[in-house]
Amino acid sequence: MSKKLAVIFPGIGYHTDKPLLYYSKKLAKAKDYEVVEIKYDLPEPGSVIKADEEKRMEAFDNAFEQVTEQLKDIVFTDYEKIVFIGKSIGSALAARYNMTYELEAHQIILTPIETTFAYINPCEGFVFHGDADPLCDTDMCTQLCDELSLTYVVIPKANHSLETGEVSTDIENLGKVISMVAKLL
Repeated sequence: MSKKLAVIFPGIGYHTDKPLLYYSKKLAKAKDYEVVEIKYDLPEPGSVIKADEEKRMEAFDNAFEQVTEQLKDIVFTDYEKIVFIGKSIGSALAARYNMTYELEAHQIILTPIETTFAYINPCEGFVFHGDADPLCDTDMCTQLCDELSLTYVVIPKANHSLETGEVSTDIENLGKVISMVAKLL
């Protein structure tokens, strides 16, 4: 059996037991992936970090150090397939880690932030973005995805959690996202 690794990079307030990451993680386990869940211990609450550009970059660098520490013992060359699943700041951290350590991980990017695009390289993967997401401009997101040849899905009226406020729509959208995640896994 081939060795496969899925690394889950949560958002600041969106942990791995929330729907997008919970089902992605569950799916990876069902497909025989070894799953590693990253955790961040940030110095200030997410609302403070999100409101201040300097604090955001400081938190990002701090979280990257924590990611590096948590992944330091993994021998990535032991795996035939590596998938990074990132949500929000986690998508930027996954892309930065992939670029810094010159890995060829597939990327599942759930609600990217602008910083994600500073590190992402053309790769196998998907970008999921809500067009009502205040943390990432839709036109910028789609343009950069096109330039990087990244497959992307824009979910109408969805916020930074890919939710619209309409429960049945949100469940339907979640199902579509998870089925695309299944294809990449």
